[in-house]
Amino acid sequence: MSKKGGQKAKLLRICQLLLERTDEEHPLSTQELIRLLAAEEISAERKSIYADMELLQELGVDVQQSKGKGWFIGAREFELPELKLLVDAVQSSRFISRRKSDALIRKLESLTSKHQAKQLRRQVYVDRRVKTDNEGVYYAIDKLHAAIAANRTVTFQYFDYNVKREKVFRREGKRYAVSPYGLIWADENYYLVGREEGGEELRHYRVDKMAALTVTSLPRREDGRLRDFDLAEYGQRHFHMFSGRQAQVRLRCPDRMVNIMLDRFGQEAMLIPDGEGHFALTVDAVVSPQFYGWLFGLGDGVELTAPAWAVEEYREMLRRALGEK
Repeated sequence: MSKKGGQKAKLLRICQLLLERTDEEHPLSTQELIRLLAAEEISAERKSIYADMELLQELGVDVQQSKGKGWFIGAREFELPELKLLVDAVQSSRFISRRKSDALIRKLESLTSKHQAKQLRRQVYVDRRVKTDNEGVYYAIDKLHAAIAANRTVTFQYFDYNVKREKVFRREGKRYAVSPYGLIWADENYYLVGREEGGEELRHYRVDKMAALTVTSLPRREDGRLRDFDLAEYGQRHFHMFSGRQAQVRLRCPDRMVNIMLDRFGQEAMLIPDGEGHFALTVDAVVSPQFYGWLFGLGDGVELTAPAWAVEEYREMLRRALGEK
């Protein structure tokens, strides 16, 4: 590198070295900086280093000096605890493949010093959860966000797996045409909520089961009824995102179940005293086998009291499980 070119790059390179190598516990001395710059054919003197640090501070870089030890970056865009949370979220997300997770985590590591990055790498191996093999999910989510923002219809093929782990396309591979309204991250999967062409009901589709996703030039079908559509409420009603019959469900529970019900249905759920040591609540839910399974898992302290058809359906499900006719 020419002397002139080296001097032009000096300030940028000093900033990079500080970001890559320093934190409060690992400062770089002025002499160390001069040596690192010299290795890249960038000349520097002690006096010029001090001037460069002042300029970086004026430019908004939080350069600090540890007395007798050296220079380091103080506040960063992301603090270490925040990066740990992001690493955990990436690592635990089933819809992000293992390869893509590792690539994202490496990028997150670049946002802190190499010393603190080691703490992030240690977290990576704490829990190797089940991850999708469908690398396209990562990019499909981006496409769907773009379609929603642009009010465009999307088309895709939809598949399941057979016992041989082979893709089996629904409708013999015929493409779905859907007006997208939102994306939900629930039960460790991403779902698209939308209305299929020719249909009236909202449905949801797992993004990792989509193939050949295309954003079309056709406008999304708008509906005044969806003006106040609440994605969070939709996700809350659909237990484990399975479809079923929507209804107002009434439950009678012992008082010890208050926290469980508030966790499931939110702090807005109305709890009404119903006899000694019990309360009742009425909630909107999509009644499905998964709803009944959740209910059964709570034990005999929780009673489904309405609607009548759901009570009978639940009883019939339990009778079948016991092999009774």
